[in-house]
Amino acid sequence: MFRLNLKIALRNLWRNTTSSVINIVGLAIGLASCLLLLLYVNYEWNYNKGFKDADKVYQVMINFQDASGKVTSTYSAPGNGIHSAIKNRVPEVDAVARLAGGGETLIANGRTSFKKVVLFGDPELLKIFNFEFIAGNPATALDVPNSVVVTERTARLLFGGVNVLNKSIKYENERDLIITGVIKDVPSNTALKFDYVLPWSFLELFNENARNGGWENFSWPVMVKVNDPSKVDLINSKIKGLFNERSKDTKGENFIFPFAKTHLYSNFVNGKSVGGDIEKIYLFIGLAFGILLIACINFMNMATAKSERRAKEVGIKKTIGATRSSLVMQFLTEAMVLTFGSVLLAVTVVELALPMFNNLLGIELVIDYGNAWYWLVISGVVVLTGLLSGLYPALFLSAFNPVQTLKRKAAREKAIPVNLRQVLVVGQFCFAIMLIIATLVIYKQIDFIKNRPIGYSANLLAEMPQEGELSGKFEVFKSEVLKTGAVTAVNQAAGSLSGVSNWFTGFEWPNRPPGAEDIRFNRLETNYDFVKTSGVELIAGRDFSKDFASDTAGVLLSSSAVKVMNLQNPVGTRVKLNGNDLHVIGVFKDIIWDSPYEAEKPMVINFNRYKGYRINMRLNPANSLNRNVELISAVAKRLNPAYPVEIKFVNNLYAQKMQSEKILGILANLFGGIAIFISCMGLYGLVAYSAEQRTKEFGVRRVLGASVSNIMRLLSVSFLKMVFFAACIGVPLAYYLMNKWLTNFEFRTSIPLSIVLISIVGTAVIAFLTVSFQAYKAAKANPAEALKYEQ
Repeated sequence: MFRLNLKIALRNLWRNTTSSVINIVGLAIGLASCLLLLLYVNYEWNYNKGFKDADKVYQVMINFQDASGKVTSTYSAPGNGIHSAIKNRVPEVDAVARLAGGGETLIANGRTSFKKVVLFGDPELLKIFNFEFIAGNPATALDVPNSVVVTERTARLLFGGVNVLNKSIKYENERDLIITGVIKDVPSNTALKFDYVLPWSFLELFNENARNGGWENFSWPVMVKVNDPSKVDLINSKIKGLFNERSKDTKGENFIFPFAKTHLYSNFVNGKSVGGDIEKIYLFIGLAFGILLIACINFMNMATAKSERRAKEVGIKKTIGATRSSLVMQFLTEAMVLTFGSVLLAVTVVELALPMFNNLLGIELVIDYGNAWYWLVISGVVVLTGLLSGLYPALFLSAFNPVQTLKRKAAREKAIPVNLRQVLVVGQFCFAIMLIIATLVIYKQIDFIKNRPIGYSANLLAEMPQEGELSGKFEVFKSEVLKTGAVTAVNQAAGSLSGVSNWFTGFEWPNRPPGAEDIRFNRLETNYDFVKTSGVELIAGRDFSKDFASDTAGVLLSSSAVKVMNLQNPVGTRVKLNGNDLHVIGVFKDIIWDSPYEAEKPMVINFNRYKGYRINMRLNPANSLNRNVELISAVAKRLNPAYPVEIKFVNNLYAQKMQSEKILGILANLFGGIAIFISCMGLYGLVAYSAEQRTKEFGVRRVLGASVSNIMRLLSVSFLKMVFFAACIGVPLAYYLMNKWLTNFEFRTSIPLSIVLISIVGTAVIAFLTVSFQAYKAAKANPAEALKYEQ
C-alpha cells in the first residue's frame, strides 16, 4: 500500500508542477530559516554548558546594600576575600577558584611572538571545569608558578603540534614558563575564553592584589563546584553574612548563581535574577516556528485550493471501496514526500548559508552530523512539518461525499473552507507585518542610542596597550609620535574610554549626607592632555596641566557626579578618595562608559602618572587613516620591538556595546523578509488557482465588454482585503509587543505613525505586485480559449 501511495504521490506532484515547486521551495526556505534560527538558539542556550558537570558549577556574586540593607546592585566580582572563606568554611563546595586575566599578553616560542588571551586561576580551576586534557596531568598541571597549560590551537601555533609537554615558552618577553598540559580548545559559546592558563601563584609574583586581596576590593570572579546542587540554599545561607562580617564601609551579601545561567539571565533586580537575553531566545524560537508555520499554511492553502481537481478522484476511490483512512494515508504520503524533498533542499541551503550567517553575526555555528540529537531534531521537524501541513488537507479531501463529487458539486458550493483559507492568509500577512514593524522599531532604537551624545569625540580617537618597553617610555613615545604628524594629542590612562575598568564607593566630600558613602562612582586614572586627546567637553574648570604642580592631586567630576554630590560650586572643592586628599579642578559632561542603554553613573577622573595601561591618541585629520597607522606603528615597533602593534579605534569599540541589539535587528530583518517572501509565494499560488477556476467567468465578462483593469480589480480586491485585515490585527499586536520591549531600556525611542504606515503600505504594495502579475495574465487571456475551458 505504501508503495502505491508513493507512486500516486510522485505522479500528482509531477502533474501539478507549479504548486509543487511553490510548496517545495516555500517549505524548504521555511525549514532552512527554522533550522538556522534553531542552530543559533542552541548556540546561545548551551552557552557556558560545554564541559562536564556544568550543572554543578556556580559563580559567586554579591548583592550590594545601602545602610538600611536594601539591595542596590548585583556584581559578578564578589570581593577578593571570599575565596579563602568559602574554602575554609563551606564543606559542601568541592572546589573554589579565582579567575583573572582575559586580556591578550605576549608569549613567544624562542623564534616568534604572539599576542594571546591569558587566564590566571587557582589549580582547582581544572577540577571545576574538567577541561579535556590531550597531554599532561590535570591534578598537578598548575601546581608550580612557572607552569602553563595551553590549548590545542595555541600548541599548534607555537610548535606545529600538540606533543609539547615540558617545552619552554616566554611570557611578556620576561619570564620563562614550562608547558605542563595541553587541553582541547574551549568552545566559542562560553564566557571563559582563553588561549593559555597560568597558575594564580604566578600572578602573585607581580600583582599585589593577588597576594593580599582585601574584602572591599572587587577585582576578579570566583567560581565554585558544589558536590550537590540541591544544597545551594544551604551554601548561600553559610556565605550570606561573610562579607558584612569583614567589611568596614561597603555592605553586601554573597550568593552563588549557576554559571550556565550567567549569559541568558544576567539582569538582576533587588538581588534576584529577572531574565536577560533569554527573552531574545524565546523571540527567536517564536520566529523560527512562525516562519515554518507560514510555509505550512502555504501548503494547506494550495492543497485545499486544488480540491475540485481531487474531488472526482476521491469520489471514484470511495465508490470502489476505498476507506477514509486509506485516503488520509495517501494524502499524508504526498505531504511527507513533498516535505522530504523540501528537507533535502533546506539542508543544502543551510550548509551553503552557514558561513555567511556566521560572518554576519560574528559567531561560530556548526552542524554536528555525528550528534544523535541533531538528527532527532531534524526528524522531529520533518514529521511535525509533514503532519502540520498535510493533516488538515488530508482530512478535508478525504471527507468528500462520493455522490456529490461525481455529480461535480464537491468543492465550491459546500465543502471548501474559503473562510478558513482566508484566515490562514490573514495570519501569514499579520505575522509578516508584525516582523516589519519589529525590525523598524529595533533599528530606530539602535539609531536612537547611536545618536546619544557619548560625551567625547570617538571619531579619529585610537588606543593601544602600553606594554613591554612602552611602559617606561611613554614620554619618549609621545614626543616621537607627535613629531611624525600622525597625531595631534597623546595621553595615557589606566583604562579604555570604551568601557568601565574601575569603580569605587566611600567617596568623601563636604556635607556628605548619611548613606552617601554607598554611592558607586566610576573611576578613570589618567594624566596630562586627557581632555585634549579624548575630546571630553568641559563645563567648568580645566584639564590636568603641567603648569600647576597641585594638579597631581586634582580630580575631574562628571556632571552627574556633581548632581549626586549636590555641589553648587564644584571647582576647588576638597574631596577624599581612598584616604587621599584631593581637590576638584574641572567638571565635564557625562560620558557613556557603561551600557549606552542606561543612565551614566557618576564619574571621577583622577591624576595618576603611574597607572598607564592604555595610550590614547587623537589622529591627525590631515592625513589618511592608513598613513597615520603606519607612522604610529613605525614608532611603536622601534621602541617596543618584541610586541606586535595593536591600534584600535574607539568608535569601533563603542559600536560593540550594541552588538546584542545589532544581532536582533539583523535576524528580524533577514527572517522578516523571508516571511514576506514565503507569504507572497503562497498568495501567488492562490491567485493562480483562483484565476484558473474562474477562467470561463473571465471569458464571458471579456465578451460582454469588461476591460483588463476590471478583471484585474475583480481578482485582486478580495486578496488585498486580506492584507488589510492582517494589518488591522498585526499593527496593534506589534505596537503592544514592541512598546513592551522598549520598556527594557532606560533610554528609548517611540513608535511613530510613520513606521506603522510604512509597514502597511510596504506589505500592501508587495502583495499587490504579487497578485497583479497573475491577475494581468488571467485578464489578458484570449476570451475564445477561455470559453472552451472545461472546469
